Amino acid sequence: MGKVKGRMDESILVCVYYGPNGERLIRRGHKMASIMDCPLYILTVDPLPYDEFDAEKSEYVERWKELAEELDVEAFIIRDNEKRPSAKVIKEVAHNFNITQIIIGQTAQSRWEEITKGSFMNVLLREITFVDFHVVSVDRSIKDEIDGMFEKGVRAYLVEDGDGFRINFTLSKEARYEGIFFKEIGTDFNNGIFKFMSNNKMCQVHITDDVVTDPSVFHCKTAQ
Repeated sequence: MGKVKGRMDESILVCVYYGPNGERLIRRGHKMASIMDCPLYILTVDPLPYDEFDAEKSEYVERWKELAEELDVEAFIIRDNEKRPSAKVIKEVAHNFNITQIIIGQTAQSRWEEITKGSFMNVLLREITFVDFHVVSVDRSIKDEIDGMFEKGVRAYLVEDGDGFRINFTLSKEARYEGIFFKEIGTDFNNGIFKFMSNNKMCQVHITDDVVTDPSVFHCKTAQ
């Protein structure tokens, strides 16, 4: 992975975490690296071991790996089962790869969100000297869609039910799709949105009383 670059005195690190905005940050980093003709690295940090990632998080990681290959990224770095503060991990990676530019997301729905709050940024600035930080404003559409309307997502599965599908929260051999269910706030029934990956597309269906409301229509869009 990665070709010999023209400038080795510059190198860029993109920090991504669980959520839909990672790909945008990676593409922003790739654009900068192409202009500067320098190496590009991607870092994701998680306190959980890789084999404990849920289905949606695993899909994001796999997509980031594919994107790293596609864009000829120098290295895709996963620091899982990481108990140290994020700033320490970023500092270590920046030192190991001689990073001079770091890209982070302004409104990422994750631990990286701390980065945009003064105290954490001050920690980074103290920990990592002689590095330029780029805080990128990211798309809030998905965050706004979920926040305030739905409970925290839980892992779920769609199983065939006659001519349609029914949601189930236990993995079985009948499961056709695995994803994350976001239950509407204020309802005692399983009403909400089920999001999942299918053929490299992010898809979602509406659930009413455990059942997919329109099994003939899966709203999908290609991950870009």
